[in-house]
Amino acid sequence: MSTLRVTAETLTVHVHPNADALELAQVGLYRAVVAKGTYRSGDIALYIPEQAVLPDALVDELGLTGRLAGKAGNRVKAVRLRGELSQGLVCRPRALDGVDLRRAAEDGTDFAERLGITKWAPPIPPTMSGAVESAPDLLPWVEIENLHRFPDVFAPGEPVVLTEKLHGTACLVTYLAEEDRTLVSSKGFGARGMALVEDPRNLYWRAVLRHGLSAVAARLAKRLGARRVGLYGEVYGDGVQDLAYGADARAEDGVGYALFDVSAEIDGQVRWLDPAEVLEPGELPLVPRLYTGPYERDHVLALASGRETVSGRELHLREGVVIRPVTERYSPVVGGRAIAKAVSPAYLTRKGGTEYE
Repeated sequence: MSTLRVTAETLTVHVHPNADALELAQVGLYRAVVAKGTYRSGDIALYIPEQAVLPDALVDELGLTGRLAGKAGNRVKAVRLRGELSQGLVCRPRALDGVDLRRAAEDGTDFAERLGITKWAPPIPPTMSGAVESAPDLLPWVEIENLHRFPDVFAPGEPVVLTEKLHGTACLVTYLAEEDRTLVSSKGFGARGMALVEDPRNLYWRAVLRHGLSAVAARLAKRLGARRVGLYGEVYGDGVQDLAYGADARAEDGVGYALFDVSAEIDGQVRWLDPAEVLEPGELPLVPRLYTGPYERDHVLALASGRETVSGRELHLREGVVIRPVTERYSPVVGGRAIAKAVSPAYLTRKGGTEYE
């Protein structure tokens, strides 16, 4: 998931092709359906992204009672309105009356706390939970921002790599070379500096044990001369999320795993490394690599849709893609590592989807 920020944005307004009373307000590459005549191009309004949870009073003020997602009807989710994808909400809440929104847009002011808006936390199934312990040496994963929200992360023509984004649950493994010890965590627990106590019933530990991740990390640490090695992979299969890629995580040996990133602490510095370059062929299953070449936005967005390639059988739709530069670098656009995701509209609007983390 990306970070939650509720900010004032400059809008570009487009005609809705299928509704005379509606228009499309664009923020970045996102478009949100709005009532016709409410905004004009160049206007400033608040943008509330997907996965935001709104307080009841704001839901009522915006006239969205019964129209949002979740049991409480208060979560923003992508929907199709008269055939057009609407992602997020564009509005001007009364609580911001008198606020200079143009100045707030220039300053990047975050209004989430002021408006009582929080980020949705998906439920944690028992198989993904367990006893935890403090793990200050854990190498955490980073939040990946959406290309639609930050379309200028990559320069046109910049050499990039696109890998398929899998719909599973992220497994974080940190190998401590000096202690010959492995820390295992989820993205959620890892963000809090916690590791899961070893338990063969736990989904993440099952993946680690079945795919020999500790041994792979130990070999990699030796090859790189690293104090710590981080392996980041997606655990998937039936019983994990609604998209299973032909794997059955409920079966004893059926849990699927695909590595998508590697980090290593070498000479006191943590570096991000390309798994395909630092691992031996066949050492671990990797997420499918869909494209390597010059960055072209429309091509990237086209590859975000289609059928999955993990199973080799195109069993269901693709979640999306992850984009990163061929040469690892810092991005001033997102204030951190240059990496982004693009998600398939069909994935966002599918029925019966699960979003466990």
